[in-house]
Amino acid sequence: MDTELGLRERKKLRTRQLITQTAARLFVERGFDAVSVAAVARAAEVSEATVFNYFPTKEDLVFQGMEAFETELLNAVRDRPAGESVVAAFARFVLRPRGFLAAQDEHAARFLVGVSRMIAASPALRAREREILARYTASLAAVIAEDTGTGPDDLRPWVVAHALIGTHQSLIQFVRRRLADGPVDHARLAAEVAARGREALDQLEEGLARYGARPAAGGEPRESMGGGGEPRSVRKN
Repeated sequence: MDTELGLRERKKLRTRQLITQTAARLFVERGFDAVSVAAVARAAEVSEATVFNYFPTKEDLVFQGMEAFETELLNAVRDRPAGESVVAAFARFVLRPRGFLAAQDEHAARFLVGVSRMIAASPALRAREREILARYTASLAAVIAEDTGTGPDDLRPWVVAHALIGTHQSLIQFVRRRLADGPVDHARLAAEVAARGREALDQLEEGLARYGARPAAGGEPRESMGGGGEPRSVRKN
């Protein structure tokens, strides 16, 4: 019985991989909006019902790996060592090269560039991506609130979660702008993404109290917004 279940699960996994690989190839070649689920099913030699058994929506064919990313992100924050801030744990996870930025094979890198450009060109995929990022924000805020013991009326976990996921979203958009400019060296772009991300997250770690403050009359820096206290990061208790 165990052997039979193991074979069945492996078959399901192979079918799932076949469908996602076929969909990705067709979407990159023709554009997401130009390819129907029925076309994906025909190319993968499965029924349309089988595709929907594995992927509830057409957009899930593209973003099917995002749940695993969310789980790993939340675990990185939840399981961070004592003394490490939420921002530092988030940076350690998010700034690790993955996908196109980690590709070692040029063919794989070119394909992933095509996927990125395909997402950027589809309003439906961009809308779904925003929904997924909003879900990330809510999940991360819940983890921070639980970790710090804050109540439901405390806005700080939400503020931190919005800032961190917003940084992640900004890095995604930064990569897409670079790709839209033409061919790129993905190793160089990975280093640039890491540097830009680190700069942004360091700013969050230090606090925003003095960021953008203009000089007061007489040339002296104006007092920071919000009372001028020392900036604090959300840290593990």
